[in-house]
Amino acid sequence: MTCIGWLGVLLCTLGYLLLSLKVIKAESWTFQLFNVIGGLCLAMTALDTSDLPNAAANLLWMSIGIYALGRQLTSRKRTKAA
Repeated sequence: MTCIGWLGVLLCTLGYLLLSLKVIKAESWTFQLFNVIGGLCLAMTALDTSDLPNAAANLLWMSIGIYALGRQLTSRKRTKAA
């Protein structure tokens, strides 16, 4: 389970680094997927150790990424339909 936690740290940190360096944009699928997968990994590790505040924070972080991806999908569908 520790490896999953470290993967979460790596993905969240890499996403933020690439965003800060302006390599990717906040609206990019890459950034949002890093956040979703990283948040899920960190939440799983936190739940495994009964760290509920940390699990809740990471589930919220992951949910924000899912919401952003959903908005991007619906926006693309509307653009293609128009």
